Amino acid sequence: MDQHADALEQATERTGPVRVMLVDDQHLLRMGFRLILEGEEDLEVVAEAADGVEALELMRTLPEEQLPQVVLMDVRMPRMDGIEATGRIVSDHPCARVIILTTFDLDEYAFSGLQAGASAFLLKDVAPEDLVGAVRVVAEGDAVVAPRITQRLLETYVRRPAGSDDGSPAASQQGPASPPVASSSAAPQQSGTQQSATQQSGGGQSGGERPTGEQIAAALDDGVVREPLTQRETEVLFAVAEGLSNAEIAGRFFLSEATVKTHVRRILTKLQLRDRVQAVVYAYQTGLVG
Repeated sequence: MDQHADALEQATERTGPVRVMLVDDQHLLRMGFRLILEGEEDLEVVAEAADGVEALELMRTLPEEQLPQVVLMDVRMPRMDGIEATGRIVSDHPCARVIILTTFDLDEYAFSGLQAGASAFLLKDVAPEDLVGAVRVVAEGDAVVAPRITQRLLETYVRRPAGSDDGSPAASQQGPASPPVASSSAAPQQSGTQQSATQQSGGGQSGGERPTGEQIAAALDDGVVREPLTQRETEVLFAVAEGLSNAEIAGRFFLSEATVKTHVRRILTKLQLRDRVQAVVYAYQTGLVG
């Protein structure tokens, strides 16, 4: 729990340019991404790697003040692919945020990357301004998924029963996996039926009753002791699970964005979750939403 709290605190107190590492086996692509990012005053490319092995070595050897806060990670690379590298980086460096960048918009890559701990999944044909925006959003602890695959990923995840042993990425992970939650720049487009059902029922509980904070804390039987949520925190959790941004949540509940951020931070701390991505996972995996 201390590790999650420390990561959140460091993200909140971050000052100076966001440090970025580029991991891709194609040198020309790395050059292109560097040109885009270094054209922004608040972003700085501090390292490049051609594969997962090199990326891990850099994370081990760079001075703390030069460690990347955001990693742009390719999927298919020699020696070690981006999925395995993402899992190791997130495990060893809780404050680092990984954005999976790939030319493949297949569900398996997005699921595997997000379940490994990535905070975002974007396609390499993303517009420069969206790439820059994604780095900034992820550095602040939010999450981004390419709009055209967000809904398909969410629908696929919901169809998979939690804990199913079907060989899928979801079945191979312990604890909350990582399906997508969209930031304000990439909110999932739910159908009217889906959105209405979620808002009216408040989740997967029978009888249309929203679970209590105590029920939410005890929803995942994994031996981890979690703290009950307040009523407002419960409302915010379900809004996050819908894919709403902080601004949208603030508008729904007539709160300031700063207050919403505080609620989200407390939710993550109480439920011992890494970020908003895992908050969404927790809600769906435990059947609270879906």
